[in-house]
Amino acid sequence: MKHIFREYDIRGIFDKDLKEDVVKKIGYFIGKRINNDYVFVSYDARIHSLTLYKWLVSGLNKAGKKVISGGMLPTGANYFSNFRPLCIGRKIEIGGSIQITGSHNPPEYNGFKITINKRPFFGRDIYSLGEEVVNSDINIEDNEEVIEYDLKSDYVDFISNQFSHLRGLDLNGVFDCGNGVAGIVLRDILEKIGIENYEILFENPDGTFPNHHPDPTEEENLKWVKEKLKNRNYAFAYDGDADRIAFLDKKYNYKGDILAYFFAKTMKNPCVISEVKATQVIYDEINKFGKAIMYKTGHSNLKTLLYEKNCDLAAEVSGHIFFNDRYFGIDDAIYVTFRIIELIKNGFDFAKEFERLPKVYNTDEIKIKTTEEKKFEIIENLKKYLTENKEKLKIEEIVDVDGVRIIFKNGWGLIRASNTTPMLVTRFEAKSKGDLEKIKNKLQQILKTFL
Repeated sequence: MKHIFREYDIRGIFDKDLKEDVVKKIGYFIGKRINNDYVFVSYDARIHSLTLYKWLVSGLNKAGKKVISGGMLPTGANYFSNFRPLCIGRKIEIGGSIQITGSHNPPEYNGFKITINKRPFFGRDIYSLGEEVVNSDINIEDNEEVIEYDLKSDYVDFISNQFSHLRGLDLNGVFDCGNGVAGIVLRDILEKIGIENYEILFENPDGTFPNHHPDPTEEENLKWVKEKLKNRNYAFAYDGDADRIAFLDKKYNYKGDILAYFFAKTMKNPCVISEVKATQVIYDEINKFGKAIMYKTGHSNLKTLLYEKNCDLAAEVSGHIFFNDRYFGIDDAIYVTFRIIELIKNGFDFAKEFERLPKVYNTDEIKIKTTEEKKFEIIENLKKYLTENKEKLKIEEIVDVDGVRIIFKNGWGLIRASNTTPMLVTRFEAKSKGDLEKIKNKLQQILKTFL
């Protein structure tokens, strides 16, 4: 059972990994870690999320917590609950929140994203929680008592007020909710602000995902919005719990790291954090007018450093974008949507700005199967070899903040262990197609000797 306790969250297959006694214990031991009396719980659209919710609530009640239920909500709204007083007869602050979600994973998966004291609960804390759950024989009775709370209205009002200056904008855009939870709040916000001329696809939440899988990092899941772009100017797509976004116009699909560069261009002396998978271009370019920091992959890692450094913005290539500027430093794709629409209203030319950047060629993520036991050992052995042969291999720099990012004169390659799957993740980038192939082939050949 320990494998469900991952680096960033708890994740497994419903009724195989996430059984009733396990989930109740998870609720109980999370509750024991929350000092405040109140904890907020919400869930995504998966068909088993409501069942997990009932089990989790029973565990939290056993721990003596007062559970505030928001029902079905996007993950960003769940995070939002930590930063605004909730009015339940009187204003109260919560000690933490739990979102029940399988995110972008296949329909049989589900899990928990946890916030305590306004900060991500991850890494060693999750592993320690796992030890407690595995070693406990506590029996937890059913107790589904909650305080119902309409957080959706608070959230819709907040976003709408923040972006009221967008009223009357002729967007000519399309949104693909992928039958995830983005559809719960998106139309309400658009209508309340008064944005005009848009279309929403697959709006109704449906955990069977009847139209396509809600993972906008996969190009095949964007074919519906791409078809709409024949007659519309902009497209937005979301993952199942709406904490990741894809943004496209008629010419390009802009990844999260490129969007971070666009946002940074509108800020004075910006401080921006991104991950080891991000293009070198954004680091080089942002450092010309601000500060760019390379850090570990993972939404919890980036959120934590964002708070520590008090930077303006953080972003992952996959579309997790975190605004500390005018927001709460959380990855909320609904909020990010309106920051993009704000750029549109201000006349930002995405294609032109993108084409001004130095031209590079890169691969998508290339994943290599391994085992949970071997993946980190492989990276350590590889790092040792590369360091010892740095001069011979003409390596200019090795960045080891997360795996190894090997920088050459004309490009770089990344090899890192996934924190959530038994995989090695690789990505390559260079200034020419020829250099890209050389770097990719060179590093793949070296890696093979360690597999």
